[in-house]
Amino acid sequence: MTLLAIDWSSVPMQAAQFILSFSILILLHEFGHFITAKWFGCRVEKFYLFFNPWFSLWKKKKGETEYGLGWIPLGGYVKISGMIDESMDKEQMKLPPQPYEFRSKPAWQRLIIMLGGIIINIILAIIIFVFILWVWGKEYLPPQNAVYGLATDSLAKTVGLKDGDIVLKVDTTDLKNINTLKGQIILEEAKSLTVKRGDSIIELKLDEGLTRKLNTRSSGSFTAVRVPFIVKEFDEKGSSAEKAGLMPGDRVIGINDTDAFFYHQIAKAIKDKKDQDVKVKLIRANDTLIKTVRLDKNGKFGIKLKNEKDLGIKYETEKYNFLEAVPAGFMECWSTLGRYVTGLRQLFTGKAKASESLGSVLSIGGIYPPFWDPQIFWTLTAIFSIILAFMNILPIPGLDGGHALFTLAEMITGRKPSDKFLEYAQMVGMVLLMGLMAYALGLDVWRLFK
Repeated sequence: MTLLAIDWSSVPMQAAQFILSFSILILLHEFGHFITAKWFGCRVEKFYLFFNPWFSLWKKKKGETEYGLGWIPLGGYVKISGMIDESMDKEQMKLPPQPYEFRSKPAWQRLIIMLGGIIINIILAIIIFVFILWVWGKEYLPPQNAVYGLATDSLAKTVGLKDGDIVLKVDTTDLKNINTLKGQIILEEAKSLTVKRGDSIIELKLDEGLTRKLNTRSSGSFTAVRVPFIVKEFDEKGSSAEKAGLMPGDRVIGINDTDAFFYHQIAKAIKDKKDQDVKVKLIRANDTLIKTVRLDKNGKFGIKLKNEKDLGIKYETEKYNFLEAVPAGFMECWSTLGRYVTGLRQLFTGKAKASESLGSVLSIGGIYPPFWDPQIFWTLTAIFSIILAFMNILPIPGLDGGHALFTLAEMITGRKPSDKFLEYAQMVGMVLLMGLMAYALGLDVWRLFK
């Protein structure tokens, strides 16, 4: 990816969705700490969305708590009296403990307060998954319904796949959704594929290094559902394709004397032909015609194509009533966590590279689509809620899991760590976290200019 390759027109919509999604997650995570602290009689001095060094975009004090909006959208915080946290308020810790302070509470109460945000994130993810399954169900494309087979990229071809193949099994597991092939190979670290090619069923052995290759950002899509290039309508009145004489229903079968019967072939054929004339060979009814079309500055024809459903590629939908959606939502949450943990494990086993897998807010924001789709938005919000919960429960100083670990040690040994130890641990954790965030951001900036 380069700066010139970015579709900057889509950035505002992606950024808006990212900010909205993470604002929901941060607010509810911090609310988990806030409500449990109040429940046990702790004084909460501040409740902030985003960080606010030096100044706040907005703040208002209500009761004993100052509510505010910071200007650095990398998280949020609640400041609980008598707790060593991001604020590093050492002066307060020098004073005698007060009954309303965090440090005065029993260890079991402090543990619940520390885990409050994580618990809320998990509950949120489950609730979102339940409602997604109840409202929309679970859509999937069975392999046999991909009537034109798969389009394969260069990496897929190296393992023996060909355009038009239909993958039936990953190892010994039936492939339920052909669109999840790449992810299933990665998660199962698959050794073989069972493929239907024409009237034959064949088995392809996979190289041990395939999982690592698929985990890189340069791996491409690996496979996609193959579709013909058939005009549905024009983007706007007077588009170059319409002026050239193309009509709805035309099927493009060639570009500049090169046969190209499917979308992925045509996309490749016009890749470097922005603002150029191309000869388009097409079929209209029983006639074969050739038209000259001027591609626009983005290398587009200015047409909308018939999509998979228009072409008879039938997706199935698994429907759930509310009672069925509840346990299914729990399972969806658990399987999502499992996939994330598998991805982390592969970082430590050499199946993935940190430099290829890590990303900052720039990478995360780029995951959101350049259009509004409530199902996609809430699905991503649920996934990131699980990730936020898992990352926070890691026993790293500065994270909720680090605080929880010290509290558990206190409950087991009966000895509370000193304030000085907790201060140093907090500082070490913050340095580690800031370093990791800076590294991830640096990787994203490097990728932009690569």
